[in-house]
Order: sequence, then C-alpha cells, then structure tokens
Amino acid sequence: MMVLLSTLSLLLLLYVVAATSTFSATNTEYIKIPLVLHKTPHHHHRHHQSTLKSPVISGASSGSGEYLISLELGSPPQPLLLVADTGSDLIWVKCSACHNCSLHPPGSAFLARHSSSFSPHHCFQPTCRHLVPHPHHNPCNHTNLHSPCRYQYSYADGSLTAGFFSKETITFNTTSGHQLQLQGFHFGCGFTSITGSETFNAAHGVMGLGRGPISFSSQLGRRFGNKFSYCLMDYTLSPPPTSFLLIGSEQNDVVPTNQNMSFTPLLINPLSPTFYYIGIKNVYVAGVKLRIDPSVWSIDEIGNGGTVVDSGTTLTQFVEPAYREILTAFKRRVKLPSPDESIPGFDLCVNTSGVLRPSYPRLSLELVGTKTVFSPPQRNYFIETSEQVECLAIQPVELGSGFSVIGNLMQQGYLLEFDRDRSRFGFSRHGCALP
Repeated sequence: MMVLLSTLSLLLLLYVVAATSTFSATNTEYIKIPLVLHKTPHHHHRHHQSTLKSPVISGASSGSGEYLISLELGSPPQPLLLVADTGSDLIWVKCSACHNCSLHPPGSAFLARHSSSFSPHHCFQPTCRHLVPHPHHNPCNHTNLHSPCRYQYSYADGSLTAGFFSKETITFNTTSGHQLQLQGFHFGCGFTSITGSETFNAAHGVMGLGRGPISFSSQLGRRFGNKFSYCLMDYTLSPPPTSFLLIGSEQNDVVPTNQNMSFTPLLINPLSPTFYYIGIKNVYVAGVKLRIDPSVWSIDEIGNGGTVVDSGTTLTQFVEPAYREILTAFKRRVKLPSPDESIPGFDLCVNTSGVLRPSYPRLSLELVGTKTVFSPPQRNYFIETSEQVECLAIQPVELGSGFSVIGNLMQQGYLLEFDRDRSRFGFSRHGCALP
C-alpha cells in the first residue's frame, strides 16, 4: 500500500535485504532467493518445480525504509530494484524513452528502447480496458496501431505513477548457472512518478504483491501456484541480513514443512479486493485482555474497517478505539521517564539513558482460528527514534474511514505465508534463517 515515514511453486525465493523505512491447473514451480532451478518437463501452462536466483539490495544507504527485491526486465535483461508491497497490485518501474541514453546514469531507469521484447498494450485491448486504472483524460484511437494503453495508479501516502501499461520478458538466474525467462509479463512503464518520500531514491518502482490479477504474485501464481511466503529481517542489524520471497504451491521441496506455523483465514473485502485481510479477536498487553469491542475489527457495509497485512507500510496502525486502549495499557505499565521533548508522530516515547536493555510489556494479537496468537518481540513495536529515545511504533486510524494495518516493522523476524488457494495466512518465528 506504500505508506512511508521520513525515513518480499516455481518457488521464487528472492533474497530480500532489510532497509530502514518510514512510509501489491496444472503443474507447479518455485522461485527462491537464492533461487535453485530443478528443470522438469511441463504440461499445460504451469512449469514444474524450479527455484530461481535473484540478488536483493538494501535501500538503507539511500534513506529508504522499505524491503527491496531485484527484478531483471527486458531483452537483454536490465536489473531493477523494486519495493515489495503486499498492499498494491501493479508492478511498475521508472522508464525512459531516450534514444541516446548517455545522459542517464547506468541503472537509473528501465530503458524501453533498449529492449527488443518491450511492447506497450494497445489502449483498446481488453487487458488495458479492464485491468488498470486510467488517467481522467485518456484518449484512445482504436484504429491507430500506436495508441498505447495509459495508466495512472495512486497510493495511500499520495504517491503516484503514470505511464504505459506494457508487457515484457523477465529473467531469473538459477543457482546452477542457468536462466529462466518468462514472456508476456504485464507491468507499468512509468514516465511520471510523484512521491514525498526518499523511497524511490533507492528503488526503481514497486512490485505489487496484492490479490489483483496484475500483481506479481498473481501473474506468477497462475503459472506456479497461488502461494507465496517471505521473511523480513531486522532492519537494525548490520550488515543487513538477507531473507527471501517464495512464490509457488510446492514450497515444501525447498522449505521443509514448518510444524510451528500458525494459520488464520484470509478474509475477503469485495470493495477492496487487493488487500490480504485477517481477523483480530482480542488484544493482550502483558497478558491482560483489553476491553475492545469486537465490532471495532469488523469490515462494515461500505468496506471500511478490518485488518490488512501490508509489507509496503512501515508502522502498524490500529483503528482509534483499539489504539487508545493499547496506548493506555502501555502507559500504565511502562515506568521509564519521558524524553525532554515530544517526538512528532508518536504518542508514547521513553528516555532509555542508563538502561542497558529496556523491557516493555508483551503485545499479543489473538487472531481468528484455533489458538492462533501473534505475539511479536518488543523490537517489532518499540523502536529507537533518536539516541536514547524509544517510542511505541503504532499509530491510530480514524474509525469508519480506513482499516488497521500490520506493517512491515511488526512482521520482522517471521516467516509469513500467503496461501491464496487455501485462503489462509500463516506465520512462524522459525524458518527465517534458511540459506
């Protein structure tokens, strides 16, 4: 969904490196970072098991707080870094239509004219008319062969991309040194991008992993299976560790069955079909159940409410009534002094000077399901905002005008699985250290 502060079975295991941030019937295959390809004959439209290899680079040095995935696009392949975003659908990259591209620094944009496989969709094609949002002024001459499909896509933080909806070839390296190419991959070739953050100083665009038909996970899921998983490693570690994204149904050939995985149903909001909704039943702080009306977590008749899991949003957000109960519970139990000055954007901050390892009450979310409790470590919800100052990394959302969000900071250190075929979301504190 891309909300930033100032400041991721063909089994596609894509290595993902944590960056500090403030802000989408047939055989199966895998992709993994590191990706390993086991080529076998295939039938129909899906490949057999393959594991592909792709490097992932941190955006921390450029001030980005997102998790970035490498994608090789075009013929010959051009390497690009994209923000991994489960809260949006479109895959788009910064594009340049330059003929003489000597003025463009290497790797600053996708050079469409340098790719022999680049092809914009025609504006009159069903792919264009039904799959992407268009700008208000969108002339289309369906008798003109050179009338491209124009798109305009916006995000919750006000960021925007506009350009030509196109198709290309994507390339993945395998650990055996081979390459796998997928043709006819749909993406946005963005000639305009507007953002108020530093994210796109490090990234070339966004890899939408949402539930819509044009997302990265949907396009590959149709070939390899509608399940993906990833780990987001602790952004404070140096050097930043690598983690992975997996796409495909038969992941147990690469990742052993995790007996410690907990599952909760993936819910559907017909008015917001992109998002991965989960159900929260209760919230506990220090083992005490908070008095939060269950209706606070419900999706209402106009599509507001509910809780989504979003790798493109950094801080977790809860609707106002729930947030106030959580904030009050922490304020009662946290005994450290307040900092000399308030920290903008945070309602609870403490001065940790003289405290070697600050300890905070445990936050636990009881989810829909049998004994399904998400209980993250305290570093997932208390962060250092300045020297010797730590703050509760949760923000409020007005009830009736939005939804709650489990952001990427709260997801750190978990193996997370989005199984669309079984309509379930899984999580485990085990499995993130796999090679």
